[in-house]
Amino acid sequence: MASFFGFPNPVNETSARIVAAGAVVMGALFVATGNGWILVPLTYGFIARVLSGPKFSPLGRIATQVITPRIKVQHRFVAGPPKRFAQGVGATFTIVASVLMLSGADTAARVVIAGLVGAAFLESAFAVCLGCIMFGWLIFSARSLATTSNQG
Repeated sequence: MASFFGFPNPVNETSARIVAAGAVVMGALFVATGNGWILVPLTYGFIARVLSGPKFSPLGRIATQVITPRIKVQHRFVAGPPKRFAQGVGATFTIVASVLMLSGADTAARVVIAGLVGAAFLESAFAVCLGCIMFGWLIFSARSLATTSNQG
């Protein structure tokens, strides 16, 4: 069961950036057109990746097995848990946008996905993972809280 829900650690940052670029394209298409059907593969992809990495994500598979091996650069590997957390943030954004679309709040759904597009663009273009930064803050806060709790 662990291998089914396994997430790669470390993660090839090139692959992560390619997946982020795919999310930018799909998200921008949704923001531009308002076509709610675009949210289906976008949401599925984030959920699949947070649960099991690229295994069941078409975009993840294309990035890791087709595109990344053909890119002749020095690949950088980064910690998996922050990337998994970032996929969870993306899943949350897309689920919220899907619920908003289904409830008739199309503009709000577009705004939520525009935020996702902005974050995914930073990852794909500049290797700035906002979800990873959030993960670091949460871990630091939890450790700080645990340290101060044990002093009393």
